[in-house]
Amino acid sequence: MVQAVINIPERANRVLNVVKAKYGLKDKSQAIALVVNEYEEEFLEAELRPEYVEKLNKIRKEKGIAFRTIDELRKIIEG
Repeated sequence: MVQAVINIPERANRVLNVVKAKYGLKDKSQAIALVVNEYEEEFLEAELRPEYVEKLNKIRKEKGIAFRTIDELRKIIEG
């Protein structure tokens, strides 16, 4: 674990106190970790490679094969 001495504005300090109280955390370090994790999940999602996005879009456009019974599906699969 890394230790750091930080200077934060009074309002940020109040927000950390609210987060700490709301989630029953022991200290502000846990509150900071929680806020950072939420930020990471919300805003720092990994971007997808363009090739993968293109492949996903092709898959989304594909139409399925309609069948009414399992026997019909079996005939389609087995050829």
